[in-house]
Amino acid sequence: MKFENVDVVKAANVYFDGKVTSRTIYFKNGERKTLGFMMPGEYTFGTAAEETMEVLGGEMDICLPGETTFNTYKEGGSFVVTANSEFKVIVKEYADYCCSYKAD
Repeated sequence: MKFENVDVVKAANVYFDGKVTSRTIYFKNGERKTLGFMMPGEYTFGTAAEETMEVLGGEMDICLPGETTFNTYKEGGSFVVTANSEFKVIVKEYADYCCSYKAD
């Protein structure tokens, strides 16, 4: 997949002591996405807007809001996280991802 006619924020978003990083991309229509990479670890993320996370490489185990079990998402998989919630992630090797944020 290739994105064209976008603005990219050069500075990285860095979380969990550098184990999770991403770059923000803005589209001309106002859409926002982040492209990121996660190293092995266990993480909890909070959401402000609804987001769809696509796994571009590797895999991640996800426990979505209101659930008690983890499901594995591999390359090509995706899931949606509701706005104003938290979800848990376990990465065993690595995960390359794209997050798409729902506009307000």
